[in-house]
Amino acid sequence: MSAVIATYLLHDEHDIRQKAEGIALGLTVGTWTDLPQLDQDQLRKHKGEVVAIEELGESERVNAYFGKRLKRAIVKIAYPTVNFSADLPALLVTTFGKLSLDGEVRLLDLAFPEEWKRQFPGPRFGIAGIREKVGVYDRPLLMSIFKGIVGRDLAYLTSELKKQALGGVDLVKDDEILFDSDRLPFAKRITEGKAALEEVYEQTGKRTLYAVNLTGKTFELKEKAKRAAELGADVLLFNVFAYGLDVLQGLREDEEISVPIMAHPAFSGAITPSEFYGVAPSLLLGKLLRLAGADFVLFPSPYGSVALEREQALGIARALTDEQEPFARAFPVPSAGIHPGLVPLLVRDFGLDSVVNAGGGIHGHPDGAIGGGKAFRAAIDAALVGRPLREAAKDNEALQKAIDRWGAIEVEA
Repeated sequence: MSAVIATYLLHDEHDIRQKAEGIALGLTVGTWTDLPQLDQDQLRKHKGEVVAIEELGESERVNAYFGKRLKRAIVKIAYPTVNFSADLPALLVTTFGKLSLDGEVRLLDLAFPEEWKRQFPGPRFGIAGIREKVGVYDRPLLMSIFKGIVGRDLAYLTSELKKQALGGVDLVKDDEILFDSDRLPFAKRITEGKAALEEVYEQTGKRTLYAVNLTGKTFELKEKAKRAAELGADVLLFNVFAYGLDVLQGLREDEEISVPIMAHPAFSGAITPSEFYGVAPSLLLGKLLRLAGADFVLFPSPYGSVALEREQALGIARALTDEQEPFARAFPVPSAGIHPGLVPLLVRDFGLDSVVNAGGGIHGHPDGAIGGGKAFRAAIDAALVGRPLREAAKDNEALQKAIDRWGAIEVEA
């Protein structure tokens, strides 16, 4: 039987196995023992099956949170793929649709049969394709975020874009809260942004990509994305959880939208943060976004201003870069509150194939965005050879100023 295996953390006051069996039946055939033999024979291939139960000890933290004593277990349930079409909405409704309303169940993972998995696109470009676009193969990429751009005009945008590029960043992305407006229209951001970055390229020989925020009504997005591709957009930033995973997949699969897609995690915090219910970040922000076609995935770093627990952040990165999967690898982009002094931690935890992403850590530098970019580039170079940042700063004024402002965390080899 071809089946998707869902892994859950279950809580129950009484019988975990009974609860698991109820889930397996409730999300497939509905009932079993009361069915006539003929109906059982007909429905057997559709019936969910509990395939593993690993009982856990009671947790006082769990009991205190729920206000009652609960048993806990890791449970695996197999859902026959014959029950649902090969699309993410069908998958999510089957494995965690009404079950998400339980409040005492957390979806930890989904394991797919190879033949079912291959019906999904994965990233169009992935890490290798993005590296080719920027011509950088031997270090983490550096990305900056437009900050304080809402309410500004195109002249301000292009000026700031040039500064960030002159600082040595590889990518600049729109703020996720920047939408289409009369002063900063979508199409003009693309064309004026490309012209500004082309000037910097001619001046420095350094290629920088610009990720423009794709926004608007859902059923207008494809045409807007196609227009962006025609205008030569480098990357599309996409608030995927405001629109849905299937919308991301639709954009990825359209051959007229051959543009890398950067998935932003906005609104995912409504689904992932609890350790007791909801969806594990490694699944939602890692495995499913890669399956749907994201080339980059932003998520909270373990040590910034909106920190994610370290093992969860690493789990997202592993899901995005697992070479055993039949998809291109996607760039992990640990984000929020990143400054140059954190670069050794980023390199240690996320390695070469990641993106160092900063907003205030670049724009808040005493020498502005140019100095911020240079400080990050110096920090990356130092971290890759294991050189302490404070030592490297002796030879780099921009890095020294960054350390003076934000400090530095050294990592022992």
